[in-house]
Amino acid sequence: MSLHVLMVAAEAVPLAKTGGLGDMVGAFAPALHRSDVRVTLMLPGWPEALAAVGDAREVARFDDLPGGPATLLAATLPGTDVPLLLLRNDALFGREGPLYVDADGQEYADNPLRFGAFCRAAARVAAGLPGLPAVDVVHAHDWHAGLVPLFVRETGAPVRTLFTIHNLAFQGNYPLAWMDTLDLPAEARGSEGCEFWGQLSFVKAGLVYADRLNTVSPSHAREIVTPEAGHGMDGVLRPRADRLSGILNGIDTGVWNPALDPLLPKGFSAADPAGKHRCKAALQHRLGLPEDAFAPVVALGSRLTHQKMADVALEALPFLLNRYPRLQVAVLGCGQPQYEQGFRMLQQRYPRRVVVHIGYTEALAHLLHGGANILLHGSRFEPCGLAPLYAMRYGTIPVASRVGGLADTIADPVEHDPQVARANGFLFDGAEPAAMVEAVERALAAYSQPRVWRQLQRNAMQADFGWQPSVAHYLALYAGLIGPRPETASRQATA
Repeated sequence: MSLHVLMVAAEAVPLAKTGGLGDMVGAFAPALHRSDVRVTLMLPGWPEALAAVGDAREVARFDDLPGGPATLLAATLPGTDVPLLLLRNDALFGREGPLYVDADGQEYADNPLRFGAFCRAAARVAAGLPGLPAVDVVHAHDWHAGLVPLFVRETGAPVRTLFTIHNLAFQGNYPLAWMDTLDLPAEARGSEGCEFWGQLSFVKAGLVYADRLNTVSPSHAREIVTPEAGHGMDGVLRPRADRLSGILNGIDTGVWNPALDPLLPKGFSAADPAGKHRCKAALQHRLGLPEDAFAPVVALGSRLTHQKMADVALEALPFLLNRYPRLQVAVLGCGQPQYEQGFRMLQQRYPRRVVVHIGYTEALAHLLHGGANILLHGSRFEPCGLAPLYAMRYGTIPVASRVGGLADTIADPVEHDPQVARANGFLFDGAEPAAMVEAVERALAAYSQPRVWRQLQRNAMQADFGWQPSVAHYLALYAGLIGPRPETASRQATA
């Protein structure tokens, strides 16, 4: 396809990551590039990103951005041929530690300034800068890039915009005074524009002003137009439902490949699974769990938050641990302090049966997926759900909530006989501990039947969760954007 896509995001592995957004963008941009689409990725100039690219060259300077002068640096996304642009303003982005919060976990007070400046700069790149290729489509990701579609329209450039919603719970809502600081056009300042319940909303700007909208799974696209899952934005989305679609995220099957993974002690595959036993023993040894080849190991590898049902797991797991004396639980993640403390207390209550690692390391995440038998992934809402995709790739069977992308990728044996269909995991409904317990118990019953379990693993490992099918959908979406600009959606939705 002969077009140039400017992809605008706050995160992309290996340069910056706080969660699934970084994984998605870092894998999607190279996958798109491999499909012969010209794609340029634009990120803030985080210290880690600047250090990783090393020889970046200055291609433009912006002297009048909110937050002060900034330079635009050109480089290449490490490990790929994808052109990369970094907006460098050390006063805004040159902070050590987490991207969005301070050392106490509090959001930076100037985040609207940081990402408002970033969005302004992205719009100028889209409108055209000397020495840079002309842009056909701007693909903006999540609230950090939410103002990009508005600012692109303001330039008058013949550029189309796509806004991808990764997690609608994070909206970038700030006091209205920031509209003046960021110099928003007058027509965008009311309830039909960027104002949301008396605040400036970055995500609402993206929802209102982008030519097309999408989210990261078909089921989630249907969910977010409802009051139950719309996080207050369902009234904005419903008038634009004809411009909203869902495209399932893929995973980088080169990075997440159990046969060739350098972070595993021994590789394995669906055809030759023996190495998984070695990985399980290594995981148990690494965590200080008894090295019992037959003990079922249940892993939790996600943020410890209300969204991820940390509270439900803390009620369900004691019941399971008491009922199944050989059950082992491995937890890797961080999140809300009360849940972190709750899991620490669970570890104290069940020594050498529950191990909790607060934090995240890539090496331990790979070993967790490689060595565990079951991944417990409760979620009150889940736009896509990458962790279960990684787990299935590694023959670790997910037990997950029937929401969003989890419902699109996990097939339960209750509905799909694993011997004749694609059953690859277990699903439960609602947020009651009893429902979670019942699903885990069904998984443990299957685990006790080696032939059934082996078939579930084969189904999971052989499923195609790579980027190629999703890229084809995005190419069709981009193609639909090229041509006359779709009519601006009705602005009748109010906050």
